Amino acid sequence: MESIKEIYRIGFGPSSSHTMGPRKAAEIFKAKNSDAKSFRVTLHGSLAATGRGHLTDKAIYDVLSHEKTELLWKPEEILPKHPNALTLESLDENGIISDKWTVYSVGGGTIIDDEHDPTETSVYPLTTMKEILDWSRETGRSLWEYVEEIEGKEIYDHLAEVWQVMQNSIKNGLEEEGILPGPLNLRRKASSYFVKAKNYSGTLKEKTLIFAYALAVGEENAAGGRIVTAPTCGSCGTMPAVLKRMYDSFDFSDQKIHRALATAGLIGNLVKTNASISGAKVGCQGEIGTACAMASAAATQLLGGTPLQIEYAAEMGIEHHLGLTCDPIMGLVQVPCIERNAFAAERALNTATFSLLSDGQHLVSFDKIVKTMKQTGHDIPSIYKETSEGGMALFYNKKDQKSNKNS
Repeated sequence: MESIKEIYRIGFGPSSSHTMGPRKAAEIFKAKNSDAKSFRVTLHGSLAATGRGHLTDKAIYDVLSHEKTELLWKPEEILPKHPNALTLESLDENGIISDKWTVYSVGGGTIIDDEHDPTETSVYPLTTMKEILDWSRETGRSLWEYVEEIEGKEIYDHLAEVWQVMQNSIKNGLEEEGILPGPLNLRRKASSYFVKAKNYSGTLKEKTLIFAYALAVGEENAAGGRIVTAPTCGSCGTMPAVLKRMYDSFDFSDQKIHRALATAGLIGNLVKTNASISGAKVGCQGEIGTACAMASAAATQLLGGTPLQIEYAAEMGIEHHLGLTCDPIMGLVQVPCIERNAFAAERALNTATFSLLSDGQHLVSFDKIVKTMKQTGHDIPSIYKETSEGGMALFYNKKDQKSNKNS
């Protein structure tokens, strides 16, 4: 199991798998082939199906240059290792291929190839929740302390930056207004939601504020702003919204927020290791479900929950998102993605409350729900896994085409 730094990647939206991953691959390939006269990049499977909406082409052109790069779109070609695949080729002055590299963008900005898989790097010796809870029981220490023991206190330097970027993304998102990029002409909501929240009081104010915070980050991501994957770009609004709500309402220190981030990162790591956080692999349950589980665990810890209660909260965060499809309209990380972050943030707080009312004992363990999510993702048809060929994307396109014919 890798470092939690891989769960919390700082970068620019709108997609960790479709933007961050391909950009990183292009940067590596360009550095290796700096003398190439031109490049050819073939996008396969999900990268090709929704790449335009996710700005995959822009990410690649920004690195390799539009003038020197030929981009081929092949959504029908799904490579066996992962549905998010791209093949990069460097060409000499005669158009002869001088180098070739096939890369897979597996979620959260992580890329692998047929020979190297950094997700298999063993940083954490314990790779299941059961093992970690056993360690906690034996040592009397909590989940964040396990992260600290493995990664050292220096992990907090990274988590401090993560927390700062999360706060900045909320601030920037609340300030911005107008239309998000893309053909949907979707208007930003966060700013108006935030203003309206100020007129409320009590629990209604708290609920509308968390909606505003999540929308702010989701809209920043959709606009290509700077965000933190938690665990992906498409689900990046849930964790910041929950942490901001807890930070303001309970006057928690930054140190406690950093520890909550450590625990949440461990949760995301377990899902990534034992299932997937890629919408193209398992649907949105792997993205927003994991984000909800991470935020649920963080909130439960901040509110004084035991390791068993934290585990229970994380389990429910995934359990009640099982089967959630990834069907972005027109391939944009906007509808239904942005609103899902807001509702997942609210659900995370409810989940934390529910688990704190219990003693932490429950029927389905976190490890079992992660296995269930993996199998569910395997069983979901590909049209519901980030291809925009089914669900809301299909309905909207049909409706849009029909209205165009009638006009």
